[in-house]
Amino acid sequence: MAKTIGVVMTEAIRSGFIDDHKLTDSIRRFPENMDESEGLIEVPTDALCQSMCDEIRAIIPEGTTVDAIGIAMPGIIRNGIVEDSPNLPQLKGARVAEVVQEGLKARGITSRVSVFNDADAVAAGLAATRGQLDRLIRVWTIGNGIGFGRYPYTESPWEGGHTIVTLDPKENYCGCGGRGHLEGIMGHRAMRLRFLDLEPDEVFAAAKKGDKRCLDFVERYHRALAAATATQIHLEGPGKFYFTGRDIQRLDITRLEQYLYEMVKMSPLQSYTLEVLPEDPTIGIIGAGAAAEQSARA
Repeated sequence: MAKTIGVVMTEAIRSGFIDDHKLTDSIRRFPENMDESEGLIEVPTDALCQSMCDEIRAIIPEGTTVDAIGIAMPGIIRNGIVEDSPNLPQLKGARVAEVVQEGLKARGITSRVSVFNDADAVAAGLAATRGQLDRLIRVWTIGNGIGFGRYPYTESPWEGGHTIVTLDPKENYCGCGGRGHLEGIMGHRAMRLRFLDLEPDEVFAAAKKGDKRCLDFVERYHRALAAATATQIHLEGPGKFYFTGRDIQRLDITRLEQYLYEMVKMSPLQSYTLEVLPEDPTIGIIGAGAAAEQSARA
């Protein structure tokens, strides 16, 4: 029964101590009060790494040996290095695993540190908490950015949020600068840029009241996610897809199923299922710990 630490850094740093894929106490959050839409975007990389070290030190019981430490964050991450992260741009090029490892050693902690994409950690967390570590898990996370998580991990960027879902050259709201991306339609930041006079939740509320501009956008929002999901089905095959995240309440699963049915017509690919899960920060934290445990044993 492995003892691990899971850390997820998105709009805040959340961490927990995990024993046999279960949190032993409540989640720590740093900072306690912060704008959910902007979060850590202006905090320098070194300060973020040192804050993670402090949070990890604070949750390890005295005299306890930790088998592995997993850190999850948005972006393309390989070998402990953040190659790019449009939603936390200051992290580009950061050797997070190395810096945190050194910071923990200075605090008397020598456990191995591994770094993962945050959506992949959610997929690993779903596998670990459901006893499905032998299955393929795919999950879309809907929030400030749009993540696509896959378990088990295979070497690839897996930046599903940047799937091309439209050829309209005016669709340029994605934080990476690319045109036609899923995140440029569904992402919280992208919606704020698109609707300068409305907050994202107001857009969906206005659509329910019949506002045509907002109705058209809500249709585009769901068709975009259906297109990205259909692309994954055509590349990797059918199966189960989960949908979760901070802004999951915006998703109409019935509408999504309708649009997906219009896009996937080959009968061998139609055995897919969709499930919406309420946001649960513990899943990503447990997943980061589970992925770190597997990495340490590899």
